[in-house]
Amino acid sequence: MTGSIAHVAAAGLFLLITHFGISSTPLRGALTSRLGEKPYLGLYSLIAALSFWWLGAAYNNAPYEPLWSVAGWQAWVPLLVVPLSLLLLVAGFSTPNPTAVGQEALLAGEGDPARGILRVTRNPFLWGVGLWALAHLVPNGDLASVILFGTLAILALAGSALIDAKLARRLGPAWDRYAARTSNIPFAAILSGRQSFVWREIGWWRVALALVLYAAFLHLHRWVFGVSPLPY
Repeated sequence: MTGSIAHVAAAGLFLLITHFGISSTPLRGALTSRLGEKPYLGLYSLIAALSFWWLGAAYNNAPYEPLWSVAGWQAWVPLLVVPLSLLLLVAGFSTPNPTAVGQEALLAGEGDPARGILRVTRNPFLWGVGLWALAHLVPNGDLASVILFGTLAILALAGSALIDAKLARRLGPAWDRYAARTSNIPFAAILSGRQSFVWREIGWWRVALALVLYAAFLHLHRWVFGVSPLPY
């Protein structure tokens, strides 16, 4: 099976099953009770790292089986979407977030935790990954790429909904009040009038960092991945 599409599919399925099957089921509670929170997180991180490595290795050795023809305009999709993805990633990393591991207590503190990028989406990091993956589907019209980027998109976007559901069960009214002022889907709460966009809370430094990362990825893309990200 090595070096086949089936190998990529198996790796992608393993990643989804281990991620959702551990973190979003009663198995997480059972493992945490038996191992403790920190050993559980260490074991989970190891399994996740191995899963990502397997998927990447399987993809690199997969045959090229085209599903649609590749055109120059398709490269513009990630070129335009990735800057937003990187801003979501940077802001998601640098903003205290009740949906992040170990930060649920933010909902019990004083003040409104829905600040900065959280006014746009409760799950900025996961939406950053999801948009990045979906954008890369367009110019990569082969079966192995569809499995790779599709797996990552499902992992991120379905994961955002599952995290919301898990926290709703765990935190009850505190989560309900927070969810009523925010949205999982980017800009949904703002467009519905439940939230407002405050640019100064995001800050220019996050935009600048996202643009620096974007420039670095454009420069290194051909060297790292063997293909130019620019339209031909």
